Amino acid sequence: MTPPGFSPAFDAEFHDLLRWRRDVRHFRRDRVPAPVLDGLLATACLAPSVGLSEPWRFVRVDDPARRRAVRDDFAHCNARALAARAGSDASDYARLKLAGLDDAPHHVAVFSDNDPAQGRGLGRGTMPQTTTWSTVMAIHTFWLAATVAGVGVGWVSIIDPARVSAMLDVDPGWELVAYLCVGYPQDPSDTPELQRRGWERRAPERQHWIER
Repeated sequence: MTPPGFSPAFDAEFHDLLRWRRDVRHFRRDRVPAPVLDGLLATACLAPSVGLSEPWRFVRVDDPARRRAVRDDFAHCNARALAARAGSDASDYARLKLAGLDDAPHHVAVFSDNDPAQGRGLGRGTMPQTTTWSTVMAIHTFWLAATVAGVGVGWVSIIDPARVSAMLDVDPGWELVAYLCVGYPQDPSDTPELQRRGWERRAPERQHWIER
């Protein structure tokens, strides 16, 4: 089978895609059509995985009571995070909008089955955490596909994984990797919101290269 060739135009568009894949916190409330959302989940499953284990488990959270419980847990964890800061750092933190839980029409919790039968353990003997990393790859693939479709994704990490896992009544052997807010963004931008709000700036690219 001959692999496809990728044109310079595609290369430029791919770099644009990476720049426009942003963490979204401000959503419109209209729902993403079911075929589009199903397509994004199908594309996520094209991600690479250790030993072809495909350990990711995408859980759509539609129940209003469970969504409120997650929202309450975020509020609790965020208050603790704010209390741990002081001075201007605390005031800067308090001004940030760190989740789109109230407005996002879709919530998707992503878990990793860290001991899946699929893959028969290949590649996990010395680095068992590769199942989690595989799930992160699936999340990133979902995120890129969503950006192509004009859909925004926000990763909510200021929650207690154990409590949220219990709220969603999933297999106790699954690890919560991400809680995603999904929907159409109110204000698309190719610049990270934390940079636009003055919280942080990107480091020079050369800072990330280390030679040995």
